[in-house]
Amino acid sequence: MEFLSNKFFLIAATFLFYLGAQFLQRRTGIKLLNPILLAIAAMICFLMLFDIDYKTYQAGGEYIDFWLKPAVVALGLPLYKQLSTIRKQLLPLLISELAGCVAGIVSVVVIAKLLGASHEVIMSLAPKAVTTPIAMEISSAVGGIPSLTAAVVVCTGIFGGMAGFKIIKISRIKSPIAQGLSIGTAAHAVGTSAAMERSERYGAFSSLGLTLNGLFTAMLSPFILHLIGVY
Repeated sequence: MEFLSNKFFLIAATFLFYLGAQFLQRRTGIKLLNPILLAIAAMICFLMLFDIDYKTYQAGGEYIDFWLKPAVVALGLPLYKQLSTIRKQLLPLLISELAGCVAGIVSVVVIAKLLGASHEVIMSLAPKAVTTPIAMEISSAVGGIPSLTAAVVVCTGIFGGMAGFKIIKISRIKSPIAQGLSIGTAAHAVGTSAAMERSERYGAFSSLGLTLNGLFTAMLSPFILHLIGVY
């Protein structure tokens, strides 16, 4: 049974669990059966069942983590196709994105502080709305716990992917540009994946929201945290 702890077998198992969960969601049509959530749960059960520790899994998981970064860059293709629209509305898009970045950081920090969270936890929560590799780097730079940040980012993305468009519908926001930008800003790559399923236009502006929010959060989070007195 030693092959079960082989890093390449564990990578293959991760992808198989994800593809199986994706197939299940498509067959049932139940949004709550999020492929990422189901794949994580299945992988945890698998590791516990065969007594495989996380460090052994992470030896293979590092390869997946490495390819996350170029995968984010690949989102530039749908953006290129919407370049003419982006140019025409560049200023409103930038202002909206900046507001989303500030709101995302301030809201979670204030709520965490009011609930009595420790300084380390607050710093870990601050970059929750950006994609995992960027969020972990920001968390490390401001004194947070990168592993906690990664878990929070995944939870944020899954919630945004499942409920984001429903919340937007209640808010009566009808513009595909506004909807896509909001989802990308609040729910990063997982939300963008849900946006892509709607249409390439939604996906393109969600990609823009994801990218700009990552840049703004990386550049401005220390300043914003200092401004509200937690850094």
